[in-house]
Amino acid sequence: MATLNQWVAGSRPRTLPASLVPVVVGTGVAIGVDHAIWWRALLAAFVALVLQIGVNYSNDYSDGIRGTDEDRVGPLRLVGSKAAPPGQVLAAALGCFLAAAVAGLVLAAVTTWWLLLVGAVAILAAWFYTGGKTPYGYRALGEVSVFVFFGLVAVVGTVYVQAEELPWEGWVAAVPVGLLACALLVANNLRDIPTDRESGKRTLAVVLGDRRTRLLYAACAALPFMFVLALAAPHPWVLIALLAAPLSIPPTQKVLGGAAGPALIPVLGETGRLQIAYGVLLAIGLAL
Repeated sequence: MATLNQWVAGSRPRTLPASLVPVVVGTGVAIGVDHAIWWRALLAAFVALVLQIGVNYSNDYSDGIRGTDEDRVGPLRLVGSKAAPPGQVLAAALGCFLAAAVAGLVLAAVTTWWLLLVGAVAILAAWFYTGGKTPYGYRALGEVSVFVFFGLVAVVGTVYVQAEELPWEGWVAAVPVGLLACALLVANNLRDIPTDRESGKRTLAVVLGDRRTRLLYAACAALPFMFVLALAAPHPWVLIALLAAPLSIPPTQKVLGGAAGPALIPVLGETGRLQIAYGVLLAIGLAL
């Protein structure tokens, strides 16, 4: 029986900023157009958070039963390390998906029932990332999914459930948020290239190779600040997001400097802090 600390570690807390930052930014856009509804924002944050935890438990379960996590470095894998039986981890994942579905149902009821379709697609994408017979996470499509669901869908969806409209700022702000979420996954998959290649897990990092994956991480960490400049003409306050730029330097230096294996683990935490700082500052700038 896994301990509470092991369950928390298995939820991969360093990845959770990727779920909350889009909601913060989307709420900043909603405030900027004078349509913020706080209880809906909090419910959207709950949906995003439990979906992310569900994805992490789902990946733990699916990778664990395939045996691809047995020799993995990085955060604890509950199934791969045999800290928890697969059935319990699967139940935890499904429980998170159910909680997200119920909360999403409430948001759909007060806005539009089309959100049910978006939510269903998000849950299916979460499961089939590493679940099923042909998981798309094993087909170099993980970063595409992260960009879509942790960038476009999460930011624009948060704006819509509050403002019930789709201002252009939401779409533009979703791009850098998605890029930073991708940076987190790229760093994770860069670390796991040797074990993923050996187990047949064909991530984008495995396809690109070590050098090009490092360049991809650097691009994902740097390009968001270009979008700040693009938003600055109509919204000059967003320039405060440039204050987060120094936080991109340490992880980028480690990645471009050749850090590998356990040496890449701190990059996940540093990327998470970059996401939080960038997202909060961008949200404040959009709100002002």
